[in-house]
Amino acid sequence: MKLRTPVDSDDLARVRAWFDTLSQRCRAVDYEGARPIFAEDMIAFGTFTDFMHGRELAEQKQWRNVWGTIRNFRYDLGKIEAIVSADRLTAVGMGVWTSDGFHPNGDRFDRLGRTTVVLGRQKIGDPFVATHTHMSLFRGTPDQSHGTFSGP
Repeated sequence: MKLRTPVDSDDLARVRAWFDTLSQRCRAVDYEGARPIFAEDMIAFGTFTDFMHGRELAEQKQWRNVWGTIRNFRYDLGKIEAIVSADRLTAVGMGVWTSDGFHPNGDRFDRLGRTTVVLGRQKIGDPFVATHTHMSLFRGTPDQSHGTFSGP
């Protein structure tokens, strides 16, 4: 039995735009600029805290512990996958990211992982906003990076 409906091209473009915006804000270490793509009452899983209720907590406990320690964070936008609800107001986006992590001695390593995000919006055509995120590193990737960056 198939349950997924075909994804409208505009919906997929808006899901990809969400991932692109997150990549840009992460690379720029721009917490304030990232806030609008996350719901205030979001729920997230993270490396440093199991459940994070609210965007503010996610920023404090996750974003600020990671973004300034890595470089070149990006998704391959052409490989973003999405499942969109029949009413087109909810979507699940999935993407794989690449970034540069840094060992305590400063040596660079490939910091690779994946994201699943639940997105919502009030009406068709609006940009999607994250209501849930789950990001995880691929097996064997060091779970901490030790760089110190403030943006490009």
